Amino acid sequence: MKRTRKSMAQMNVVPYIDVMLVLLVIFMVTAPMMQSGVAIDAPDADAAALQSDNQQEPLIILVDQRGQYLLPDGDKVSSKQLNTYVAQQLQGKRNKAVNIRADAGVEYQYVMTAMVAAQKAGATAINLLADPVKPK
Repeated sequence: MKRTRKSMAQMNVVPYIDVMLVLLVIFMVTAPMMQSGVAIDAPDADAAALQSDNQQEPLIILVDQRGQYLLPDGDKVSSKQLNTYVAQQLQGKRNKAVNIRADAGVEYQYVMTAMVAAQKAGATAINLLADPVKPK
């Protein structure tokens, strides 16, 4: 009696599951490192939240403790480059707000320079951002 073997037409998915689990772990470990941002310790203020225009994202200028101007992506710019950058961002956008977020320990002159750059570029709304007061 001759036995005939049937071929198995099933795919072995165990190696694919192993690869997927390894990729999941890699992405979970690297995802927090992919977030970029600039740490600014803004002063606390007991003020109402700003009402935003959902049609246009506000332009954000960051000022760190050493008085360096930073763009939201973390690029550092000089005060002269700041004037050019703000003018380019506001070109043709009349009602776009400019938000300035400065470190609590920064000298007032650096904040004023950022405000003047926004004003010269034609900004009609210049806001100073602060952290909300933490409850005791």
